[in-house]
Amino acid sequence: MNPIASYNRIYDTTFEKLKPFDGVPPLLLRLFLAPVMIQSGWVKATGFSGTVSWFGNTLGMPLPEVMAFLATAAELGGGVMLVAGLATRLVAVPLMITMLVAAFAVHWQNGWLVLSDASSWLANDRVMEAVPRKAEIISILKEHGDYKWLTARGSVTILNGGIEFAVTYFLMLLSLFFTGGGRYTSMDYWLAKVTKRSAAC
Repeated sequence: MNPIASYNRIYDTTFEKLKPFDGVPPLLLRLFLAPVMIQSGWVKATGFSGTVSWFGNTLGMPLPEVMAFLATAAELGGGVMLVAGLATRLVAVPLMITMLVAAFAVHWQNGWLVLSDASSWLANDRVMEAVPRKAEIISILKEHGDYKWLTARGSVTILNGGIEFAVTYFLMLLSLFFTGGGRYTSMDYWLAKVTKRSAAC
């Protein structure tokens, strides 16, 4: 038998059998993103006046009240809808815009890395300048505190605040924009089935 034809047959058969599970990856993306978005929206909502001030004074955005409201609503409402897989493609759009704003208006000047990791090939001058600061923090903690207890739940680090997370979330949302909520795992799928069934009656 032709080895290429044999390979193609096995490949096609294998992935045909996996097709019923192709709703699992979108489900996992949704369940990963939902709490991130809900938490971010909740923080904005509970400190809304501070959020408005940050949008206007720090980021210099026009109509800060409107922009803060839109971002808060997108993250809170969008996060809840992601859990259910409801209007997934539509919800992904304002969330992607929010992530782009976060990446370019808030984090861009800090480079890629979220944490100051001097060993990374993506470390910039800002990250390298954090090295002596981190060493000083550790020195102070060791001299004036119980360093072992203080670091028992994680080592000391300095937040760099780069675009890493915002871009990652954007790409995950972009994937959901194209795939939708997922076969069998989203309300979108079942609503589409009911709608088609009703239309056929």
